[in-house]
Amino acid sequence: MSKQTTNRYDRQARFAPLGEEGQQRLGAARALVCGCGALGSVVAETLVRAGVGMVRIVDRDFLELNNLQRQVLYDEDDVAQGLPKAIAAANKLRRINSEIEIEPVVADVSHRNITELAGDVDVIVDGSDNFAVRFLVNDFAVKHNKP
Repeated sequence: MSKQTTNRYDRQARFAPLGEEGQQRLGAARALVCGCGALGSVVAETLVRAGVGMVRIVDRDFLELNNLQRQVLYDEDDVAQGLPKAIAAANKLRRINSEIEIEPVVADVSHRNITELAGDVDVIVDGSDNFAVRFLVNDFAVKHNKP
């Protein structure tokens, strides 16, 4: 780890159950966040701040003004630009931690793309508000033994 990286994660690496080794594992980890609204955007930001090495964000929706009261990652400029949530989230997250790979995907999560989206990640986070997507993500996670 570089000196800057060591300083960034110093507090959590000093936490005995995590330690330096755990922080290095986080840096090598890959996460998928399905849905980047109220829950998904907070989780994505937390993963990036914690130093998870790659975060893939999948959301099909575009930002609307009524999202801003509960979706804390976004602001009025994002709405004015007409950005998809995944793109706006990626832009913000890259400014929070430029060392993390952020992969935005503007798409529905479906049976057609779940393997492509989730096949190479270590953990899947369901931030969706759609029961069909939740069941699909759960079925994939169980079948492939992914938390």
